[in-house]
Amino acid sequence: MSDENRTPADQPETADQTVDAASGAAAAPDDLAAQFAAEKERLEAEIASLKDKFLRAFAEADNVRRRAEREVADAKVYGITGFARDILNVADDFERALGAVDEEASAKAEGVLKTVLDGIDITARALTQTLSKHGVARIEAEGSKFDPNLHQAMFEVPNAELPSGTVVQVIQPGYKIGERVLRPALVGVSKGGPKAAPAETPATEG
Repeated sequence: MSDENRTPADQPETADQTVDAASGAAAAPDDLAAQFAAEKERLEAEIASLKDKFLRAFAEADNVRRRAEREVADAKVYGITGFARDILNVADDFERALGAVDEEASAKAEGVLKTVLDGIDITARALTQTLSKHGVARIEAEGSKFDPNLHQAMFEVPNAELPSGTVVQVIQPGYKIGERVLRPALVGVSKGGPKAAPAETPATEG
């Protein structure tokens, strides 16, 4: 058969046709690799996004749990604040009743009077213990430095022997419940006492 009578299928492949076929075969794996890389990148981004959402949700849930625990703890300590503040008036009455009788008269009391005084004293102590049991504590103010967070100054007392701002008299005791001030102490503070000594300056060498 002559070359002129051969069909295209019978014609031998040229060099250009062989190169094109090889390029096509190589292109397919490259496309798959690119698709795989793109899909991997998409999945990694989705995983990172889900991980971030999970961590945020976990942190928020932990914050809610901590806040709930704190609110429960505060409710246990401070839930009786209003009631305790009212009871302080009763404690004040007991203290005034005991203060109205001096120690000498109390020591000489006999019979019914002594029984009444002893009963007031015992009841006042029991009330103080009950308040303490529920986290209510008296603010020990006398002799301490004036603190506006704990004390309310009612007047000043000239006293050159004490540093200025020292609590010298308690008019009404103050109380705390937990870490909060239930009622500030009404106090008198010293005025005109010695000032703090100036800081010493290091001696210079001559």
